[in-house]
Amino acid sequence: MQIVLLERVEKLGTIGDVVTVKDGFARNFLLPQGKALRANKANIARFEIEREAIEKRNDEKRQAADDAGKQLDGETYMLIRQAGENGHLYGSVSARDIAEAIGNDVTRAQVVLNTPIKEVGLHDVRVNMHPEVFITVAINVARTAEEGERQAHGEDVITSAIDQDRAADAEVADEQAAAMFDPEAEIELESSVADDVDGDATVETEETTKED
Repeated sequence: MQIVLLERVEKLGTIGDVVTVKDGFARNFLLPQGKALRANKANIARFEIEREAIEKRNDEKRQAADDAGKQLDGETYMLIRQAGENGHLYGSVSARDIAEAIGNDVTRAQVVLNTPIKEVGLHDVRVNMHPEVFITVAINVARTAEEGERQAHGEDVITSAIDQDRAADAEVADEQAAAMFDPEAEIELESSVADDVDGDATVETEETTKED
């Protein structure tokens, strides 16, 4: 289907461009969202008449989006989720979750998230404030607020937890090894063996004396 764009559409064109798109994309998204018109003679003529007003409205929307974007760009939003020891979430963080965390009338359609977030950590996410205005926010996904604060300061909490577990295991192993080899117990054992040897020698001497 051929359409005439009423605003910039990424990877497609800008205001006034006549482009060809798949029918489903036009009917399900571009036309109902007011982003384009069918490119027939009547609509093209209508667009040319209203072009100045359309461009003015777009400029106003872009400026408003730019002002709002400056307040949000680079901000960090923490989301607490349950996750396993390896940092893999039991659920996921969706575009809707991110939009709700940001607020400021940001909708899930504006959040560019190809796949849901499924891991603990800091994730950069792009938000389309306007077809010509993009910002990036950081989504801090953590198991607890305390871990989230540590992540915000650059710590890999999952690796740290694994290292702590390994250190604890090593400490337990050292304690077990120490318990298996107790120097004092070894000395007592050697003393006991020595006493037994001395006793046997005394008995043998006494028996030899008797025989003599």
